[in-house]
Amino acid sequence: MKNIFINACQLCGNTEIIDCFQGGYAAISAECNKWGGAALYHRVCRRCGNVVQSYVKEPEKLLKRSDRRR
Repeated sequence: MKNIFINACQLCGNTEIIDCFQGGYAAISAECNKWGGAALYHRVCRRCGNVVQSYVKEPEKLLKRSDRRR
């Protein structure tokens, strides 16, 4: 899968986008793997604060260990 990043805010058109990290208790996990989890990252507009994109850098962490690619 190709990573596509949004580089402009859909609300105000600003191109100054910053990457932010949301981890700890806010990590997400798949329903089948409640003990594992991955940090959530956001791309945020510095002008209006709109979250233009959310993503997980390591989506394989959402799978059970037995289902991960080696």
